[in-house]
Amino acid sequence: MRLRFFLTALASFAAGAAQLAAQDLAPRAYVITPLHSNAVTITWSFFDGGVNFNGTVPIANATGTYYVPSLTYYHSLSFFGRSANVTASLPYGVGNFKGDVSGQTQSIYRSGLLDSVFRFSVNLIGARAMQPKEFRSWKQKRLLGVSLKMVAPTGQYTPTKLVNWGSNRWAFKPEVGFSERWGHWVLDAYAGVWFYTRNPASFAGPVVAPQTETPIAALESHLSYDFKPRLWMSLDGNFWDGGITSLSGIRNLQTKQTGSRIGATASIPINKHQSIKASYSDGTYVRFGGNYQSVSVAWQYSWIGQPK
Repeated sequence: MRLRFFLTALASFAAGAAQLAAQDLAPRAYVITPLHSNAVTITWSFFDGGVNFNGTVPIANATGTYYVPSLTYYHSLSFFGRSANVTASLPYGVGNFKGDVSGQTQSIYRSGLLDSVFRFSVNLIGARAMQPKEFRSWKQKRLLGVSLKMVAPTGQYTPTKLVNWGSNRWAFKPEVGFSERWGHWVLDAYAGVWFYTRNPASFAGPVVAPQTETPIAALESHLSYDFKPRLWMSLDGNFWDGGITSLSGIRNLQTKQTGSRIGATASIPINKHQSIKASYSDGTYVRFGGNYQSVSVAWQYSWIGQPK
């Protein structure tokens, strides 16, 4: 029984890099753009930190330092007359991981694709689908939207290896998002739940075993200020709870994840089509799971209709 609990905790560590989406900090995720808006974003993210095992296993100094460049495409559309959009992201990871097990330090290097991420969002209150000419005279007040994020198991995964970029399962996050503007200030608040399918071949020493994980509830909030159009800064925070893992049907209650992160984001326009976004975040409380610092820089090129 103790060995199974040990391996369940290790499996959580192995999937940690691929589950970064569960700790999202994404300000202005429900903003409205005119019909047929497009954007290509290239993001470079750096993560450095460790894993809190909450005393469940004899692992000390478990750390990871890794880079995640990603390519994202965004497109806005009309969904039954309401403003909507779709995004698709393809990330790639490069990094080193290490930890002390029974007094011996083990380290590995990994490079490969992470799981791809897709999101569909639609506005319910506050904005119908608008052509660019109409959108120029529209002013945001109160918005309410819903979204569905999906993580597909396209990342690099080998069941006989402890640390993988992929998670070998599907994940789905339905979410409700609220945004309200007062002059230069914008308040965002989101509430969602991550649901995970079964990983039929999780690492379990010399053999593989099925692993499941309970849903994770996630709350997120942002307060941002517009200095001028497209130039803004935000304070970001989130909280998540859940994610108890089971290996071969054996639950380990000590793998329940409870934590929060805070950070800041800045968006800086370069010209009509290009902008730069930079962000930093750090864990404030992590009961179990990844606890890392994160820095990211993104370059975005946007246009309406056909690219020029």
